Amino acid sequence: MALKEELENSGNWLFRWRSYLPLLMVVVAIIDMRHFTYLYNDYDRNLYWEAGCLLVSLAGLIIRAVVVGYVPEGTSGRNTFGQEAVSLNTTGMYSIVRHPLYLGNFFIWFGIFLFMRHWHMSLICTFCFWLYYERIIFAEEEFLRRKFGREFEKWAANTPCFIPQVGMWKPPSTFFSWKKVLKDEYSGLFAIIVSFVFLDVLSTRIVSGKMMFSWEWQVLFWMGFSIYLTLRTMKKRGILEPSKQSC
Repeated sequence: MALKEELENSGNWLFRWRSYLPLLMVVVAIIDMRHFTYLYNDYDRNLYWEAGCLLVSLAGLIIRAVVVGYVPEGTSGRNTFGQEAVSLNTTGMYSIVRHPLYLGNFFIWFGIFLFMRHWHMSLICTFCFWLYYERIIFAEEEFLRRKFGREFEKWAANTPCFIPQVGMWKPPSTFFSWKKVLKDEYSGLFAIIVSFVFLDVLSTRIVSGKMMFSWEWQVLFWMGFSIYLTLRTMKKRGILEPSKQSC
């Protein structure tokens, strides 16, 4: 098998399992947390750091929300069986970067690893993310190249792969759907909150030897849990099904 075909095949396999394989990094992170130490002796300053890390992850979720809210039906954003695309997205977030969903994912994971306060874990996160998604991106772009030909080549030649160029922004060609965002991203929001709460409890346990749950994180957890249950119920009842011209 030629190297190009091997890269594409492995990329397609990673594409199918892209929601689960990165969780292996969580195991590495938990092991590394054995050496956890706070950056500051002051509680408030540590809380500011944790809040900043949370904002980094939420920025990634916002990027994903902008993409999902405008993306037309029939794309492979959440498909796990294989690549699909009825049209080539070249407006909105796709006008400034070719893979905005993966850019959002990077910020989500990077914020979580920043929380650990170990610079080497942030570097490991960045390296593993690049190594993992490089093949997925290769497989996706080969699929798009075969399907859209010169249209894809022209778009890819003028649009950066991963680092956005905001000045190239073109208004989306579809209406924004809040229902689609809430339907697709509510679980991601709760997963981020759970991750940070878990790391906070674990870090406190490692440093003090006690299982403590600070009130700030308790409030955030129960708010996130309430939002999760509400939106999950609405999704099951079909309330979040977007209309064709929802905005």
